[in-house]
Amino acid sequence: MFAYLKGILVRKTADSIIIDVNGVGYKVFTAGSALSASNETGSEIKLHTYFYVREDTQALYGFLHEEELKMFEQLITVTGVGPKAALSLVSNILPSQFGIAVLTDDIESFTKAPGIGKKTAQRIILELKDKLKKLHKPLTDIKTETSGLQLSSNKMQEAISALIMLGYSSQEANKTISTVYDEEKTIEEIIKDALKSSL
Repeated sequence: MFAYLKGILVRKTADSIIIDVNGVGYKVFTAGSALSASNETGSEIKLHTYFYVREDTQALYGFLHEEELKMFEQLITVTGVGPKAALSLVSNILPSQFGIAVLTDDIESFTKAPGIGKKTAQRIILELKDKLKKLHKPLTDIKTETSGLQLSSNKMQEAISALIMLGYSSQEANKTISTVYDEEKTIEEIIKDALKSSL
C-alpha cells in the first residue's frame, strides 16, 4: 500500500517515529538504525515502509534502507516470527550479515537479538534456506556475465545467495557480485560493497 514515506520528523519514541506528510501524522515502528540515524525533530526523513495488517492490528513499519525492508519481509514469512521479532533482528543484524548467517547456519547471530531464542533462530534458518532453494535455480547453473568468472568459488556463491535472500533476482545478484568480487575480500566485504554499488 505504501512504498515509502517522506516527510518531517515530528517525534521519536523508544520503538517508533512520527512523520508529518503533508499534514498527516504517520506513526511508524522502526529499527534501531533508523532511530539512531534520525536527525532532530523538524528535519526531513524518508522511510521505506511495510503496511502490516491482521484481524486485530494494523501498523506501519519503516526502514532507512531497502535492504532492511527486504530482510524484514523475508523474516515475517517465517512461522512464529511476527513483526516485533523481525524488527528486533533488523535492529541487531546488518542485511549483509543476515544472508551469511542463514547460509552458514549461524544460530548465535540470531540469538543476540532480544526476544529471539535458539528454536526461533533454527526455524528462521531452516525455512529461509528452504525457500531459497525452491524459489531460485541452483547457483551452479548461473554464469557470470562480466569478467568471465565461473561460479566455482564458494565465496562467490555464498555472496550471491545472500543477495538473493535480500530479494534480488538471481540475475541481479549475479551481476552485482561480479562487479565487486575480489578473491582477497571476505564474504561480508563483498556483500557490503555489492549493497553499496546497487544503492
